[in-house]
Amino acid sequence: MFGVDTTILAFIVLAGLSAGAVAYAFLFNRIASEKTVDRRLDTVKRAETDRAMVKASRDRQVEVAKRRKSLQDSLRDLDAKQRTLDHNVKKPPLRIQLKQAGLTLSVERFYLYSALCGLVLTAGAFLAGAPLLILPGVLVAGGLGLPRWFVSFARARRVKAFLNEFPNALDVMVRAVKSGLPLNDGIRLIASDAPEPVKSEFRRIVESQQIGMSIPDAAMRMPESMPCPEAGFFGIVIQIQSQAGGNLSEALGNLSRVLRDRKKMKAKVQALSMEAKASAAIIGALPFIVATLVYLSSPNYIMPLFMTTTGNIILGVSGLWMSIGIFVMRQMINFEV
Repeated sequence: MFGVDTTILAFIVLAGLSAGAVAYAFLFNRIASEKTVDRRLDTVKRAETDRAMVKASRDRQVEVAKRRKSLQDSLRDLDAKQRTLDHNVKKPPLRIQLKQAGLTLSVERFYLYSALCGLVLTAGAFLAGAPLLILPGVLVAGGLGLPRWFVSFARARRVKAFLNEFPNALDVMVRAVKSGLPLNDGIRLIASDAPEPVKSEFRRIVESQQIGMSIPDAAMRMPESMPCPEAGFFGIVIQIQSQAGGNLSEALGNLSRVLRDRKKMKAKVQALSMEAKASAAIIGALPFIVATLVYLSSPNYIMPLFMTTTGNIILGVSGLWMSIGIFVMRQMINFEV
């Protein structure tokens, strides 16, 4: 009985193995094809993932290149604008000089006042008994030299007042931006509360914005009415920040710190050059002091310099050489910071 059961069990096992082998033989191709399909699907998925990663990397590189090119174009445009503004700062026409000096005169009225100044000074010199040969020089000096010197003096004084107050105005703008106010509100705050001439310059930005000009473009025009590099720095910072983005309060704070450092450096250079300036002033005034003392002590000794042709030639040559010496000393002690 046990042998019969063993035979039956062996037969059943063999029959099962045979059925499994037959089933595997029939299903082998299908299983292999499914494995191939799975491998192909995995390959396709990996290829799509790789393509997506490559495309994302390429898009990032293209975006970085576009942004770099945009920044380079912006810097190139700003450099061209800055060259134009520097030309207007160094050699501006008379109309711009009057604007930079804070004068509301027209060019025609300025020429009229210049002519009146020349005539008045010439009449005063004639009534004072000056020689007739000197009167044309007095007319030229009074009509062309003195009015333009006054405009240059007013420009320099206005720029100095602007530089003294401009860092404080930038600090106010930094605090306004950090507190959540937009940039145009900070500019309006300066335009309404700051001292002159900072108030007038920022009021021009507000007025330009009201007629449709953007704040960066209006800020870039500030050096036209305020001939100093610091005004150009402000316009460049606003322009770059508007195009490239970034922390505006940090940029303005850095600009304020740079302007204060420039002011300290200018004061240091001025203090170090005061000795040379004092020496130049003493040397320049020494001939006039000696001539005055000699005239007071013995006028007959020095009068031939003024009464004879040879003496006039000597005075002219001496004045020319003295002017050249003063000019050279001025260039030696005049530093740009």
